Amino acid sequence: MPPERGDDDLEPGEIPGVPRPRERQDLVGQEAAERAFREAIGAGRLHHAWLLGGPKGIGKATLAFRVARHLLARGDGAGEPDSLALPPGHPVARQVAGLSHPNLVLLRRQKAPGAKTVPTQIGVDAARRALHLFAETSADAGYRICIVDCADDLNLASANALLKVIEEPPPRSLFLIVSHAPGRLLPTIRSRCRRLALTPLPAGEVARVLRSLGPAQAMMAPELIERAAALSEGSVARALDLLDPDTIAVVDEVEALLDQGDRPDWRRALRLAERLASRDADALYATALDTVQRRLAAEIARRQGEPPARLVALADAAERAARAAREAQVYNLDRRPVVLSLFGA
Repeated sequence: MPPERGDDDLEPGEIPGVPRPRERQDLVGQEAAERAFREAIGAGRLHHAWLLGGPKGIGKATLAFRVARHLLARGDGAGEPDSLALPPGHPVARQVAGLSHPNLVLLRRQKAPGAKTVPTQIGVDAARRALHLFAETSADAGYRICIVDCADDLNLASANALLKVIEEPPPRSLFLIVSHAPGRLLPTIRSRCRRLALTPLPAGEVARVLRSLGPAQAMMAPELIERAAALSEGSVARALDLLDPDTIAVVDEVEALLDQGDRPDWRRALRLAERLASRDADALYATALDTVQRRLAAEIARRQGEPPARLVALADAAERAARAAREAQVYNLDRRPVVLSLFGA
């Protein structure tokens, strides 16, 4: 169970009461990705930079810390390991969980001392501080490891600072680079990494992870957990967002209205619009917009092979919905017309 943390202790993307990736020992549903590391370790051909790609919330950072714990504790000289698991009470496991191991650094967005907010990007100064680890001698002649979580937050200067080190890495250096959208990274970074694509989890495994995260999740109604897992698209992060009953109710209402096609129940749609127009409903409004975009994307994918004009119409609908939402936000417009437009008004 993770330690109690106040709001000031939360890291970007962290949910109160849910273990951080570095605190989790289990890896669910990514056996093939772990096998790739085990085989590379066993063959003595562990590439110095790995790009772990895939949607948010499927275990990329959890895998990165799992690999780091194994190498920091056991090295890579004893053949292919049966597992990368390390007992939770192992000294290295405790050091990694506390980010206190001398041969490990985490490059991430982080609040500067005295700052009130977390930056939106990883700046070059933060990158240089983290990468200074590779200018020093390893504390025990073992691996020096940098985990980047996530590389999508790097700006151009910090990305180039990282690139400089992975282009000419010191011996026994390892870079585990997490990205939700690897295609957007610098091509020069991608070209120097071994790419490993992690896949979304089956709904049953998402539900299993949810039940294991802590007492708050374990005590939730089983049907809520199962419903959140079914709607999660294989992402534990998305499922956690959906565990809120109000959130999942909005998803269900939007889906029901979309299922009515060209003749939705406008009274029902208006009630939803009134609910989402409130200024304390920002998160629910965002959920409604996201649900529509996901539905349109799934429909486009399902109808591949149909006449292009039909797909263009769906793509136009997605763009119109996104544009209306952006304009309402920029100009502080009434949300109700935006919500009604999602259903064809």
